[in-house]
Amino acid sequence: MAEVAFFIAAIGAIAGAVGTVTSKNPFYSVLALVGHLLSLAGLFILLRAEFVGVAQVVVYVGAIMVLYVFVVAYIGDTEPASVGGNELRGISFLFAGALFIELSIAILGTGLKAFGGEGTGFFKAFGSPKEIGELFLTKFLIAFEAASLLLLVAAIGAVILARRRSGLEAPEGTLSVADLLRAGDGGTDSTARPETMLEGGGQ
Repeated sequence: MAEVAFFIAAIGAIAGAVGTVTSKNPFYSVLALVGHLLSLAGLFILLRAEFVGVAQVVVYVGAIMVLYVFVVAYIGDTEPASVGGNELRGISFLFAGALFIELSIAILGTGLKAFGGEGTGFFKAFGSPKEIGELFLTKFLIAFEAASLLLLVAAIGAVILARRRSGLEAPEGTLSVADLLRAGDGGTDSTARPETMLEGGGQ
C-alpha cells in the first residue's frame, strides 16, 4: 500500500510542478502549485516525517498560497511584457539544460543505488521538531534562508511589477477621501438623501 501511495504522490508532485510552469493562467498555475505542495506533504508523511508534512500543509498550502493568490489577484491575468527577447530565452534554455544534466547525473549516479535497500533507517528523533530545528540552523541554514529570501523577493517583485502596469489608476471622475476633504463646500451634496451616500458626490 505504501508503494501505491508513493507513486500517486510522486505523479501528483511531478504533474503539479509541470502545470505550474506551463499554465498560461496565473490562477491555474497557483492551483497546480497547491497540488504539488500537497503531494510533497504526502511524500513527507510516507517518510515518517509527519511534522514536516503537516507544516507543509499549514505553512505553504495554507499561508504562502493565500499570499500568492492575493498577488495574482492584485496583478491580474494580463500577459507579461517580454524583456530581453531571444537573448534571455536562450540563456534560460541553457540553464534549464545544465540543471537537467545535473539532475540526471545525480539520479543515475547515486539515486539508483538506493533501490533494493532499506535507507538510513528510522531513529527515535526522526522528523521531530527538535531534529528539524537543529538541521535548519546548522546543516541546511543557507538553503533555508535562501528559500525565505526568494519567497520575499518574489512577493515584492510581483507588487512592483503590478504598480508599473498601466490601468491601475483610478478611473476619471472617481472621488477620493482627499478630494472630499479639500473641497471648499465640505464636499457634500445636501440635496441627496443621506442613506444613498450620494451626498458625498459634491456639487
